[in-house]
Amino acid sequence: MSERWAVVGGGMLGLTLALRTAPAGHEVVLYEAADELGGLASAWRIGDVTWDRHYHVTLLSDSAYRNVLREIGLDDSMRWVETRTGFFDGRRLYSISSSVEYLKLPALSLVDKLRVGYTIWHGSRLRDWRTLERTPVEDWLVSLSGRSAFEALWRPLLEAKLGEGWRDTSAAFLWATIQRLYAARRTGLKKEMFGYAPGGYAAVLARFADHLRSLGVSIRLSDPVAAIDREADAGLRVGSRSGEDVFDRVVVTSAPPVAARFTTCLPEAERARLAAVRYQGIVCASLVLSRPLEGYYLTYLTGRKMPFTAIVEMTGLVDAAEVGGRHLVYLPRYVEASDRYFRMSDDEIRAEFLPALRVVHPDVRDEDILAFRVSRVPQVFPVPVLGYSEQVAPRDTSVPGLHLVSSANIVNGTLNVNETVQLAERTASELLRGEPVRSHPRALVGERSEA
Repeated sequence: MSERWAVVGGGMLGLTLALRTAPAGHEVVLYEAADELGGLASAWRIGDVTWDRHYHVTLLSDSAYRNVLREIGLDDSMRWVETRTGFFDGRRLYSISSSVEYLKLPALSLVDKLRVGYTIWHGSRLRDWRTLERTPVEDWLVSLSGRSAFEALWRPLLEAKLGEGWRDTSAAFLWATIQRLYAARRTGLKKEMFGYAPGGYAAVLARFADHLRSLGVSIRLSDPVAAIDREADAGLRVGSRSGEDVFDRVVVTSAPPVAARFTTCLPEAERARLAAVRYQGIVCASLVLSRPLEGYYLTYLTGRKMPFTAIVEMTGLVDAAEVGGRHLVYLPRYVEASDRYFRMSDDEIRAEFLPALRVVHPDVRDEDILAFRVSRVPQVFPVPVLGYSEQVAPRDTSVPGLHLVSSANIVNGTLNVNETVQLAERTASELLRGEPVRSHPRALVGERSEA
């Protein structure tokens, strides 16, 4: 039976849900608060360059996302690149782009390097995520890599990604990261390659929107949802900037703390549970340079406190011709929404970030920096605390027809476009079959092995 569906949120999760539900004969309306689609994957303008607002990479083994690209006619145009990786130990920048370079790295002893390598190999072989989810990440890493390697390598990387939240994080977080990195080997690929679509996510999202409209999906941009209430005849009324509309089903893809604000039909206890989900946000500076840095796509930072997580030289992956011959660099900092960086201006962040960048790259001059712009997103991914799979709010709610699906439902995974697409695919399939929508702790292991 044909129904009216509303999807709230025009990120990759909402777009894929619309892609899978519209062909089933339902009338689908997609609400997006911003004036463009994409959410975390949206594009913007930095100086005279238009590219992704945050750094993203597609892996050759990202089968779910690549299937969507194939469906909208873009997979054949993807460009695949072998990238280089840097490592800054607080004093000097090294290349660790090969096993030989890694073994020569002076920041760790040979024993520490071998134990770190064993940790990664061991993590790639594990399948029992439930034990890991009950194990603090520090305990797991120290037992495998040793205390010295943990303090010199793992702890700085965990602090950079999770802030003080790393202390509450389970070993399943790092395990999921390792699983993603080893996905290529499990799918029979000789090596992992990094890829991007020409034109970046701006091109992907434009094609995606055109495809959805061809399926009859109505896309409402600049139309934030303010309230979702129950109708007397069992429908759901969505109130937004453009007015009110009634639907048989509503699927909300906003982060739980955001969804709690406008799901007014939910009992207070359910809304309180949503609001309590602890999220990490991101403050990410984008720099357009007239010259390259060292050509490392990703540079890990250890050895000293830095105001940003890593250095991502996007044009170490993307052809500089894509950004007008310029060079694009991201300086991300992962923080909770209460962090002072969310209250700082672009100029204040620039005043902290640029001196730190020059610690790693001392030859960067003011005249090399053509543009500087900061993105701030308070809710990016939930902190993967101990026992997270038992705490995550269910996707079905107590209100018939109202479902909440977000990054919080990626259990023991890593937030990336491929996992987001997989989550949307599973959810849409269950909803269309009329099954209760469940959380899927580590369902992705089987999917990866079959990809």
